[in-house]
Amino acid sequence: MMLELKNISKKYDPFNLEDISLSVEKGDYFVLLGPSGAGKTLILEIIAGIIQADNGEIFLDNENITNKRIQKRKIGMVFQDLAVFPHLSVKENIEYPLKNHRINKSIIREKVINISNKLDINHILNRKPTTLSGGELQRVALARTLVSDPKILLLDEPLSSIDIQLKNDLRKLLRRINKAGQTIIHVTHDYEEAVLLANKVAILNEGKLLQTGTAIEVFQFPKSKFVASFTGVRNFFPCILKPSYSKGLKNVIIDNSIEIKLHTDQTQGTGFILIGDNAIFVSNHKPETSACNNFLGEILEIIPANNSIELIVNVGIKISALISLESYENLSLFEGKQVWVSFKATNVKFLPN
Repeated sequence: MMLELKNISKKYDPFNLEDISLSVEKGDYFVLLGPSGAGKTLILEIIAGIIQADNGEIFLDNENITNKRIQKRKIGMVFQDLAVFPHLSVKENIEYPLKNHRINKSIIREKVINISNKLDINHILNRKPTTLSGGELQRVALARTLVSDPKILLLDEPLSSIDIQLKNDLRKLLRRINKAGQTIIHVTHDYEEAVLLANKVAILNEGKLLQTGTAIEVFQFPKSKFVASFTGVRNFFPCILKPSYSKGLKNVIIDNSIEIKLHTDQTQGTGFILIGDNAIFVSNHKPETSACNNFLGEILEIIPANNSIELIVNVGIKISALISLESYENLSLFEGKQVWVSFKATNVKFLPN
């Protein structure tokens, strides 16, 4: 185990962080997901050593670092406000943490060149932060943190203040950094970020850790009403978008067998699709409808929900459909029954890798 938190607690009256225990493996992309005020950033600050927990222990590579100074933890954090020094150039910002450690100038120069090439900011090294775009500032903040070779990179809402295109670019960059071996813990309130980036997810609310697991375990099998309502995700599937340059319907392939139609500006590639469970129509017979996604499947589970019923239907993939109690009774549904599920192309959202 690379990082382990054991029963971490912190009181900030009236807020309490209560008995947080979680484990992060080397190479994980671990997302802490929850609403504002859940305690996500506080956990990062405790891991980094910025704030001391009232109770509990932190282990890094089996070493107890609970009382270690922030400078001795080999953990790097990129803050939500980035905290880039405005009076220093990009190059000077990146050099700053190395100069504090009295590293040889030639080694500093080599490290700055290497990290700026990896993050595609070598062309802006002499510029000041005030002249940079939001995406460039994010890369500078990442470079300044990564140049010290931290064992774990902590990210506090890194994509919250930039536009959609820049988000896509930075997601690709973060995935690339992670695939190169960097362990990352990433705080967000956006479940799409978790779907696209995380191999592990932890859901927090009001200082409590509600559920931890893989993205599939957490989103498709929520263990509480809060997790189910907060994430709102049941139907998300890794897929391949078939190459098409037309402006009409596109097709994605799931598990090399299931084909789903959708609208997207993307022309090809891999990613995920999301389908809202309340956008799926269930019927006993093949429907005559404008929906172009129609599948015959078997009901695996019937789960009571708030004033509704959730059906898990196997159509080659397991699709969750949320229907009214009235529809459930009118259709005479039971586990094992064959039904048709239908949904429109407009109800399918494609998230590119």
